[in-house]
Amino acid sequence: MGTTFFKFLLIAGAVQGFIFNIASFFSDKKSGKTVLYLNLVVFFLSLNNLQAWLIESGYVSSNFFIKYLLVPWYMPMFPMFYVFLLNYLNIEKKLKTFLIFTMTLFAIELVVRFSVITYLYNFSDEQGAASLMKQYNNVEEIINAIFCVFIFIKALTVVFKKQNLYQHILEYDDIKWIKNFVKLGGVIVGAWLLAIVMNNTVSGISAPHSYYPLRLGSSILLYWIGYQGMFRYILTRDRMALRKRISVSDSIKKLVAKEASTSIIAEKQVEATETQKSVFKRINDFVKDSRCYLNPKLNQELLAEELSMSTSQLSLHINMFSDFNFSDYINNYRVNQAKKLLTDTQFKQYTILSIGLECGFNSRSTFYAAFKKFTGQTPTIYRANVNS
Repeated sequence: MGTTFFKFLLIAGAVQGFIFNIASFFSDKKSGKTVLYLNLVVFFLSLNNLQAWLIESGYVSSNFFIKYLLVPWYMPMFPMFYVFLLNYLNIEKKLKTFLIFTMTLFAIELVVRFSVITYLYNFSDEQGAASLMKQYNNVEEIINAIFCVFIFIKALTVVFKKQNLYQHILEYDDIKWIKNFVKLGGVIVGAWLLAIVMNNTVSGISAPHSYYPLRLGSSILLYWIGYQGMFRYILTRDRMALRKRISVSDSIKKLVAKEASTSIIAEKQVEATETQKSVFKRINDFVKDSRCYLNPKLNQELLAEELSMSTSQLSLHINMFSDFNFSDYINNYRVNQAKKLLTDTQFKQYTILSIGLECGFNSRSTFYAAFKKFTGQTPTIYRANVNS
C-alpha cells in the first residue's frame, strides 16, 4: 500500500510539473529568463520523478544496458534554482559561465555513465557487473550531492548574508517566501544526505525506500516554488513597470489628486475655528502632494511625525473635517489611485493585485475590502464594467 502511494505521488508530481511547464510556455506573462530557469527547475524534477516511477513500476527493460542507463536529472535542479534566484533578485553574476560549467558537468556524467555501461555490458559475470554498476551509482550520487550542497550554500549566503545586493527588490517583495523555501530546502538536503548514508552503511535499508521522504518533500517543495515563483515574478515585474510608468505619467498624478481632494474636502457642517481648518488643510495638502498614501507602512505615528504634530491632534482634525477615520482617509486616496489605473487603457496589461499594491495596500485582502467599501464593487468587477 505504501509503495503504491509513493508511486502515485511520483507520477502525479511528474504530470503536474509538465502541465506547469506547458501552461507557462503558453502564458502571455511568460517572458524573461527568470521564468525560463524556474521552468527548468520544475522540468528536471518532473523528469526525475517520471524516471523513478517507470523504474519502480517495472516499465524499465530488464536489459542491462537500458536498466542502468539512468539519467541524473536531479543534478541540474540546484544550479537552475540558484540561477533563477539570482535573476529574480536581479543580481549581476557570471551566470553564463556558471551555466556552461553545470551543463558540461551534466554532459560528462552522461558520457561516463554510457561508457561504463558499455564496458560492463560485455562482462560475462552479470552479477559482478551489476555490483560494479551499483558502486558507480553511489560514487556519482556522492559527487552530485557535494556539488548540489555547494550550490545550496551559495544560495543560502545570497538570501541571508547578501541583502545589500538586492535592496531594490525589497521595495516590491520582502522575499519571505524565498527565505522559507530555502529553510525547508535545508531539510530536504538533509534527507538526501541521510538517504545516501543509510544506503552505504545500514544493512536492510536501500533504494527506493530510503528515498521516499526525500521524493515526497522535494516534490511538494519544488512544485510550490514553481507556482509561487511564477506568481511572485509576474507580480514584482508588473509593480516595477507600473511604478516606472506612473512616475512619468503627470496626468495620472493630477487626476488622482484632484478626485481624492474633491471627495475628502467635503467638510462636515461643524463649527470650527480658522486655525483648525488651516491645520486640516495642511494635513490634506501634505498627503495629496507628497503622495505618502502610497507607502504601505504609513500609519498615524509616521504621518504625525512628518507634520510635527501629535497623533491625537492628527486624528482629531481628520475626524472633524473628513468623513473618515485615519485608515479610511488614507485608503480613500489609495482607492482613487487604483480606480484611475484600472480604467486607464495604458495599464490594462498589469494584474489587479500589482495595481493595488502599488497604490499603497499591503495585501490582496485589504485592497479588495477597501475598494469594495468605497465603490461597492470588487476591483475585478469594477475593471470589467468600465472596460466593457
